[in-house]
Order: sequence, then C-alpha cells, then structure tokens
Amino acid sequence: MNIGVDAAALGMSNAVTAQTADVNSGYWNPAGLLKLEDKQLSLMHASYFANIAQYDYAAFAMPIDSKSAWGISLIRFGVDDILNTTQLIDSQGNIDYNRISLFSTADYAFTFSYARALPLEGFNYGVNAKVIRRIIGDFATSWGFGFDLGAQFETKDDWKFGLMLRDITTTYNTWTINEEAFEKIKNAVPGENQELPETTEITLPKAQLGISKKFEFHYDYTLVAATNLNMQFAQTNDLISTRAVSIDPAVGFEFGYIDLAFLRAGVGNFQQITQIDNTSKLSFQPNIGIGFKYKGIQVDYALTDLGNQSAALYSNIFSVKVDFSIFR
Repeated sequence: MNIGVDAAALGMSNAVTAQTADVNSGYWNPAGLLKLEDKQLSLMHASYFANIAQYDYAAFAMPIDSKSAWGISLIRFGVDDILNTTQLIDSQGNIDYNRISLFSTADYAFTFSYARALPLEGFNYGVNAKVIRRIIGDFATSWGFGFDLGAQFETKDDWKFGLMLRDITTTYNTWTINEEAFEKIKNAVPGENQELPETTEITLPKAQLGISKKFEFHYDYTLVAATNLNMQFAQTNDLISTRAVSIDPAVGFEFGYIDLAFLRAGVGNFQQITQIDNTSKLSFQPNIGIGFKYKGIQVDYALTDLGNQSAALYSNIFSVKVDFSIFR
C-alpha cells in the first residue's frame, strides 16, 4: 500500500496529494474524486525485481451528483511459482527433486472510496475503507481492515492543498497459520528450530501534506509544480528524523502541451543509508515519465529510480485511464 499507483503519479515521485483529480484519487487522496465529470476506469501493471514480482492495479470511479462521488480499486502484489524446497530432503537425508512443489505469495487490497464537498467553497473531503488480504501459499493467510481520510482545498488563484491521513485507526492484519504445514518445516534446518510467528500485524498511521500550482504559458503549454511531505510518526532513516515524526519530502513536475502530451519528472524517497564503515550516505529516488491523452484515453509510462540513486531497483510502469465521456 506504500508503493503507489498510476504511472503519471509515479513519474512525479508521488507528489500528487494536492492535485489528484481522477479515478486514481481513491488511492492518493479520495477528496480528489469530486473533480470527476464522468465515469473513469484505470489499469496499471508494473514488474519489480527483474520481473520476479508483479504489481497490478484496477480502479473505477464515478460522480454521484455535483457534491459527491465514489470509487473502488483493487491492488495485487504477488510473486508466483516460488520453489518450495522444504521437503527436498527426506527423513533419511536423501535428496529427492520430485519433492519440490510450487506456491505463490500475494497481497491484495480492496478499497471503497467516498468523497463529498464541504459547505465551505473550495473544500472537499474523502474517506477510504480498506480490506487487506494476504496469502502465503498453503502456509498462512490473513485479513486486515483500515481507514484513510483525505481533504483538499483550492484557492481562487489555483493554488491547491491536500492532506491524506493513511490508516488513521491503524490497520490490523490477523494471520491464520497452517500449523500442520508449519510442523513440517520448523525443523527443516537442524539446530535452527523456528517458533510460531506472531499472528497480529499492525500498520501505524501516516500523513501526507501536499501543495501544487498549475502555470499556463501562451495557452498551449502548462507546468504543474507539486511537493509532498510524507510523514511517519516514528523515528526512521528519512531525511528529517525525530522521535515524534520523520519526514520524507518529494517534488514533482509535469510539463504539458495542449492537454495532449506530458513530460514528467520528480525526486523523492530521501533516506539516510548507513554504510559498512558506519558513515551515513543520503540516497534519493529520481523518476521520469511521459504521457499521452486523446479523446478521453490516457496512456502513461514511468521509469522509477532513474540512475539507481537509491537502494530501490528501477521499474518500468505502464498505466491507462479511460474517461467514459468518449462513448457519448
């Protein structure tokens, strides 16, 4: 749930909390769903770790009336066809490759979003209700539930502000472990017996504060400049780190031509990485992207971690968005 969705947003290093205004707002800030004028559908695919892991996303949203909108989305992150070698060696110490099997591990997130305009002009808010499903082959499964709260404000001179509070009630995942399968593997390595893992997993609240501004030049050209402050309420290795809060800033830009072609760039994920000699090195993640929109169909591409400046590996991300107004 921390990776992000939509190649257009990822090309701007996720600095979209303030200006998100389409079907993908269900993830970034549900208040942005109020900007929808018709039904929209979004699809995204990305491969991570040399195509080992697959990340897929689908979303649909539509306005209810002039003051409210709703949306749904589904995210899957999975690794398939993992070799299960826990039974490779039998009780007599013989190696039998026929005892190798395959399994998959996958995380699913289903989100229902609702947005509504506040009586105060320029203010919108939105909420997410999330269901998390996690599966590790036949070994373990879990269910989780959580809520997000988002808000946006737009001034008359086109300044936009956004606030996204993720997992505001904390998100709980409760695991069910297949103890029969666990018994078979806990003694797989002599002298390294494993204990039964904890069955409760808690995701703590996080906050994202965003500001953006759109500039127009000679009617044909536009520039969106945006920034985010991504906050965790714990001490981490983020650029700004205290016991109360840690802050990871992100900056993104989108250059557009007649609302047809877009060039994007951004930088974020600033982290203090401890080296082998205990010195600290600042890493960051630069991203770029392009997009094309024609008659309600938008195709976007993003290349994340350009130049491998951070510990994360680069990924190619593709997404498509369809506005149903084209069928009218």
